[in-house]
Amino acid sequence: MKRAVVFTLACLAAMPALADDAALRQDARELFQPIPSVVPAVKNNAVTRDKVDLGKKLFFDPRLSGSHLISCNTCHNLGMGGDDNLETSIGHGWAKGPRNAPTVMNAVFNIAQFWDGRAEDLKAQAKGPVQAGVEMNNKPAMVEKTLNSIPDYVSAFKVAFPGEAQPVTFDNMAKAIEAFEATLITPGSRFDQFLEGNDAVMTDLEKTGLREFMDKGCSSCHAGVNVGGQGYYPFGLIEKPGADVLPAGDKGRFTVTKTADDSYVFRAGPLRNIELTAPYFHSGKVWDLEQAVAIMGESQLGEKLSVSEVKAITAFLKTLTGEQPRVEYPILPPSSHTTPLPVAMK
Repeated sequence: MKRAVVFTLACLAAMPALADDAALRQDARELFQPIPSVVPAVKNNAVTRDKVDLGKKLFFDPRLSGSHLISCNTCHNLGMGGDDNLETSIGHGWAKGPRNAPTVMNAVFNIAQFWDGRAEDLKAQAKGPVQAGVEMNNKPAMVEKTLNSIPDYVSAFKVAFPGEAQPVTFDNMAKAIEAFEATLITPGSRFDQFLEGNDAVMTDLEKTGLREFMDKGCSSCHAGVNVGGQGYYPFGLIEKPGADVLPAGDKGRFTVTKTADDSYVFRAGPLRNIELTAPYFHSGKVWDLEQAVAIMGESQLGEKLSVSEVKAITAFLKTLTGEQPRVEYPILPPSSHTTPLPVAMK
């Protein structure tokens, strides 16, 4: 009898926590979705195995750059959370880029690519850095000439793009890279497991952080499957941060739309794997995640978060780290005697 009473009391003691977890999960499910465990489809580009295999080689191939030194992986390092962990990337001629490199992980779920959304999808994004003088410093015609000079690439393009008279094109290069990048998803985070019903996978502090994240209004901009990346908002909605965080010369989406209302407007950063992708913001000026949370509280919410609130929200954000894709570094096809020579990095 005594054992039964103890068991009953223990169950009763656990009931409020279970009820709180259920309510928290229900509220969270209205705002967020787990990363799917299958590769998502992309618009106007079938994600086939042959295309993905080709795209992986191209992603790692520095010969897409004029110098033959810089690849997509240089700034979007798949072993470092999908970015380069630098304030801003270093490109051709050791030029320093204007913005922090966004992660390529889960980028397929974003509404658009780049901080200002100037690329509508990943294939459009793949063309930008290749042609940018401060990044890979190359031209579409030279990329096509290089790829056509490598017999193994010519064969791979024919297989990946069957039925096309001239499959080795700059557009198809971008489509192949997009297909590969669509596979770079990170399912299975502890937050996703919580959404799917596992109460024990998050600590009380992390659950408190999730509740604060929703109740304070962070989820107004950072929601959906990628916990962000779905809309454009002014940086400094309530109070603009200092020039050390928000450089005056970078007006964000204004450079795309030329609309005054879009001055200092940026795409809300996706927060998946955020603990792996320091430094933060488009300027890359903030290296500490707790500091980034505090800045967002004042700038976007108009509220000075307490130390405990910052720590709780930061703890929640760390539950967004998912299973990183394991990508075997590809053996790249050899150049031929007709492959264009690299341009020196001056």
